[in-house]
Amino acid sequence: MNYQWDFSGVFARWDLLLTGLVNTIKIAGISIVLGVLVGLVLAFAKLSPRRYFSLPASIFIEFYRNTPPIIHFFWFFYALPMLANISLDPFTAAVLALSTQSGAFYAEVFRGGIVSIEQGQWEGAKSLGMSHGQMMRRIILPQAMTRMFAPFVERSFELTKTTALASTLAYADLLYQAMIVNSETFRPLEVYTTIALMYVILLVTASTLARIAEARLTAYR
Repeated sequence: MNYQWDFSGVFARWDLLLTGLVNTIKIAGISIVLGVLVGLVLAFAKLSPRRYFSLPASIFIEFYRNTPPIIHFFWFFYALPMLANISLDPFTAAVLALSTQSGAFYAEVFRGGIVSIEQGQWEGAKSLGMSHGQMMRRIILPQAMTRMFAPFVERSFELTKTTALASTLAYADLLYQAMIVNSETFRPLEVYTTIALMYVILLVTASTLARIAEARLTAYR
Protein backbone atom coordinates (compact mmCIF):
# COMPACT_ATOMS: atom_id res chain seq x y z
CA MET A 1 0.00 0.00 0.00
CA ASN A 2 1.51 3.29 -1.15
CA TYR A 3 -0.93 5.70 0.41
CA GLN A 4 0.41 9.25 0.63
CA TRP A 5 -0.61 10.89 3.88
CA ASP A 6 -1.54 14.55 3.54
CA PHE A 7 -2.76 16.48 6.56
CA SER A 8 -2.58 19.89 4.90
CA GLY A 9 -6.34 20.02 4.39
CA VAL A 10 -6.93 19.10 8.03
CA PHE A 11 -4.55 21.79 9.25
CA ALA A 12 -6.21 24.33 6.96
CA ARG A 13 -9.57 23.73 8.69
CA TRP A 14 -8.19 23.26 12.18
CA ASP A 15 -10.55 25.97 13.44
CA LEU A 16 -13.56 23.79 12.62
CA LEU A 17 -12.17 20.83 14.53
CA LEU A 18 -11.31 22.95 17.56
CA THR A 19 -14.83 24.37 17.56
CA GLY A 20 -16.16 20.82 17.43
CA LEU A 21 -13.92 19.80 20.33
CA VAL A 22 -15.15 22.70 22.45
CA ASN A 23 -18.76 21.82 21.63
CA THR A 24 -18.13 18.18 22.54
CA ILE A 25 -16.66 19.19 25.91
CA LYS A 26 -19.56 21.57 26.52
CA ILE A 27 -22.29 19.06 25.81
CA ALA A 28 -20.50 16.35 27.80
CA GLY A 29 -19.95 18.60 30.82
CA ILE A 30 -23.55 19.82 30.96
CA SER A 31 -24.90 16.31 30.45
CA ILE A 32 -22.70 14.89 33.22
CA VAL A 33 -23.91 17.52 35.71
CA LEU A 34 -27.58 16.98 34.80
CA GLY A 35 -27.06 13.21 34.67
CA VAL A 36 -25.68 13.23 38.21
CA LEU A 37 -28.76 15.09 39.43
CA VAL A 38 -31.07 12.66 37.63
CA GLY A 39 -29.03 9.72 38.92
CA LEU A 40 -29.21 10.86 42.54
CA VAL A 41 -32.99 11.25 42.37
CA LEU A 42 -33.37 7.83 40.74
CA ALA A 43 -30.98 6.13 43.16
CA PHE A 44 -32.76 7.37 46.28
CA ALA A 45 -36.15 6.65 44.70
CA LYS A 46 -35.11 3.07 43.91
CA LEU A 47 -33.79 2.61 47.45
CA SER A 48 -37.07 3.86 48.89
CA PRO A 49 -39.23 1.23 50.65
CA ARG A 50 -42.27 2.85 49.03
CA ARG A 51 -43.09 1.16 45.73
CA TYR A 52 -44.64 4.26 44.21
CA PHE A 53 -41.11 5.70 44.30
CA SER A 54 -39.03 2.58 43.67
CA LEU A 55 -41.11 1.04 40.88
CA PRO A 56 -41.12 4.04 38.48
CA ALA A 57 -37.40 4.55 39.14
CA SER A 58 -36.68 0.89 38.34
CA ILE A 59 -38.71 1.05 35.13
CA PHE A 60 -36.93 4.25 34.05
CA ILE A 61 -33.51 2.74 34.71
CA GLU A 62 -34.24 -0.53 32.94
CA PHE A 63 -35.70 1.26 29.92
CA TYR A 64 -32.58 3.35 29.39
CA ARG A 65 -30.19 0.49 30.12
CA ASN A 66 -31.85 -1.72 27.51
CA THR A 67 -32.39 0.65 24.59
CA PRO A 68 -29.79 1.96 22.10
CA PRO A 69 -28.62 5.52 22.89
CA ILE A 70 -29.32 6.76 19.36
CA ILE A 71 -33.04 6.08 19.87
CA HIS A 72 -33.04 8.56 22.74
CA PHE A 73 -31.48 11.22 20.51
CA PHE A 74 -34.08 10.69 17.80
CA TRP A 75 -36.94 10.54 20.30
CA PHE A 76 -36.11 13.86 21.93
CA PHE A 77 -35.38 15.58 18.62
CA TYR A 78 -38.21 14.21 16.47
CA ALA A 79 -40.87 12.62 18.71
CA LEU A 80 -41.03 14.86 21.79
CA PRO A 81 -41.67 18.06 19.77
CA MET A 82 -44.65 16.32 18.13
CA LEU A 83 -46.08 15.24 21.47
CA ALA A 84 -45.49 18.48 23.35
CA ASN A 85 -45.91 20.88 20.42
CA ILE A 86 -42.52 22.44 21.06
CA SER A 87 -39.36 22.94 19.07
CA LEU A 88 -36.00 21.64 20.28
CA ASP A 89 -32.66 22.59 18.77
CA PRO A 90 -30.04 19.84 18.33
CA PHE A 91 -28.08 20.94 21.41
CA THR A 92 -31.08 20.79 23.75
CA ALA A 93 -32.29 17.46 22.36
CA ALA A 94 -28.82 15.94 22.68
CA VAL A 95 -28.42 17.16 26.27
CA LEU A 96 -31.82 15.71 27.21
CA ALA A 97 -30.91 12.39 25.62
CA LEU A 98 -27.47 12.20 27.21
CA SER A 99 -28.46 13.41 30.68
CA THR A 100 -31.45 11.07 31.04
CA GLN A 101 -29.54 8.11 29.68
CA SER A 102 -26.48 8.76 31.83
CA GLY A 103 -28.74 9.45 34.82
CA ALA A 104 -30.08 5.90 34.58
CA PHE A 105 -26.55 4.48 34.66
CA TYR A 106 -25.33 6.89 37.35
CA ALA A 107 -28.30 5.82 39.48
CA GLU A 108 -27.01 2.25 39.56
CA VAL A 109 -23.51 3.48 40.37
CA PHE A 110 -24.82 5.54 43.29
CA ARG A 111 -27.20 2.86 44.50
CA GLY A 112 -24.49 0.21 44.32
CA GLY A 113 -22.10 2.38 46.31
CA ILE A 114 -24.66 3.02 49.03
CA VAL A 115 -25.81 -0.58 49.47
CA SER A 116 -22.19 -1.80 49.50
CA ILE A 117 -21.63 -0.20 52.91
CA GLU A 118 -21.57 -2.88 55.58
CA GLN A 119 -24.68 -3.28 57.72
CA GLY A 120 -22.64 -2.62 60.85
CA GLN A 121 -22.00 0.94 59.69
CA TRP A 122 -25.74 1.59 59.39
CA GLU A 123 -26.48 0.03 62.75
CA GLY A 124 -23.63 1.91 64.43
CA ALA A 125 -24.95 5.22 63.12
CA LYS A 126 -28.47 4.40 64.33
CA SER A 127 -27.15 3.47 67.76
CA LEU A 128 -25.62 6.95 68.00
CA GLY A 129 -29.08 8.44 67.53
CA MET A 130 -28.41 9.87 64.07
CA SER A 131 -31.29 10.72 61.80
CA HIS A 132 -31.35 9.15 58.33
CA GLY A 133 -30.05 12.38 56.80
CA GLN A 134 -27.20 12.66 59.31
CA MET A 135 -26.32 9.00 58.84
CA MET A 136 -26.14 9.38 55.05
CA ARG A 137 -24.18 12.63 55.21
CA ARG A 138 -21.66 11.71 57.91
CA ILE A 139 -21.21 7.95 57.67
CA ILE A 140 -22.56 6.32 54.51
CA LEU A 141 -21.91 8.75 51.66
CA PRO A 142 -18.27 9.59 52.55
CA GLN A 143 -17.44 5.88 52.38
CA ALA A 144 -19.64 5.20 49.37
CA MET A 145 -18.08 8.02 47.36
CA THR A 146 -14.73 6.26 47.31
CA ARG A 147 -16.33 3.09 46.00
CA MET A 148 -18.43 4.98 43.45
CA PHE A 149 -15.59 7.01 42.01
CA ALA A 150 -14.08 4.56 39.51
CA PRO A 151 -17.38 3.41 37.95
CA PHE A 152 -18.60 7.01 37.93
CA VAL A 153 -15.53 8.13 35.95
CA GLU A 154 -15.88 5.19 33.56
CA ARG A 155 -19.53 6.03 32.94
CA SER A 156 -18.61 9.68 32.33
CA PHE A 157 -16.05 8.61 29.73
CA GLU A 158 -18.71 6.51 28.01
CA LEU A 159 -21.02 9.54 27.98
CA THR A 160 -18.28 11.68 26.43
CA LYS A 161 -17.81 9.16 23.62
CA THR A 162 -21.57 8.90 23.14
CA THR A 163 -21.72 12.64 22.42
CA ALA A 164 -20.60 11.71 18.89
CA LEU A 165 -24.20 10.61 18.27
CA ALA A 166 -25.23 14.26 18.51
CA SER A 167 -23.80 14.62 15.01
CA THR A 168 -26.86 12.71 13.74
CA LEU A 169 -28.93 15.74 14.83
CA ALA A 170 -26.59 18.14 13.00
CA TYR A 171 -25.10 19.40 16.26
CA ALA A 172 -21.64 20.81 15.58
CA ASP A 173 -19.68 18.42 17.77
CA LEU A 174 -16.24 17.06 16.88
CA LEU A 175 -17.55 14.29 14.61
CA TYR A 176 -19.96 16.59 12.76
CA GLN A 177 -17.21 19.14 12.14
CA ALA A 178 -14.94 16.35 10.96
CA MET A 179 -17.55 15.30 8.41
CA ILE A 180 -17.61 18.87 7.10
CA VAL A 181 -13.82 18.91 6.80
CA ASN A 182 -13.87 15.54 5.06
CA SER A 183 -16.48 16.76 2.56
CA GLU A 184 -14.15 19.63 1.68
CA THR A 185 -10.82 17.77 1.62
CA PHE A 186 -11.84 14.23 0.58
CA ARG A 187 -9.17 12.92 2.97
CA PRO A 188 -11.16 10.63 5.32
CA LEU A 189 -8.11 8.75 6.58
CA GLU A 190 -6.39 11.92 7.76
CA VAL A 191 -9.57 13.58 9.06
CA TYR A 192 -10.89 10.67 11.12
CA THR A 193 -7.44 9.70 12.35
CA THR A 194 -7.03 13.25 13.62
CA ILE A 195 -10.32 13.32 15.53
CA ALA A 196 -9.61 9.86 16.96
CA LEU A 197 -6.37 11.23 18.37
CA MET A 198 -8.22 14.29 19.69
CA TYR A 199 -10.64 12.02 21.57
CA VAL A 200 -7.71 10.03 22.94
CA ILE A 201 -5.94 13.17 24.16
CA LEU A 202 -9.15 14.49 25.72
CA LEU A 203 -9.98 11.28 27.59
CA VAL A 204 -6.42 10.47 28.63
CA THR A 205 -6.13 13.97 30.08
CA ALA A 206 -9.45 13.52 31.89
CA SER A 207 -8.33 10.09 33.11
CA THR A 208 -5.13 11.54 34.54
CA LEU A 209 -7.06 14.25 36.38
CA ALA A 210 -9.52 11.63 37.64
CA ARG A 211 -6.68 9.50 39.07
CA ILE A 212 -5.30 12.54 40.88
CA ALA A 213 -8.75 13.32 42.28
CA GLU A 214 -9.26 9.69 43.33
CA ALA A 215 -5.90 9.64 45.12
CA ARG A 216 -6.79 12.79 47.03
CA LEU A 217 -10.24 11.45 47.87
CA THR A 218 -8.70 8.23 49.21
CA ALA A 219 -6.12 10.17 51.23
CA TYR A 220 -8.81 12.45 52.64
CA ARG A 221 -10.81 9.46 53.74
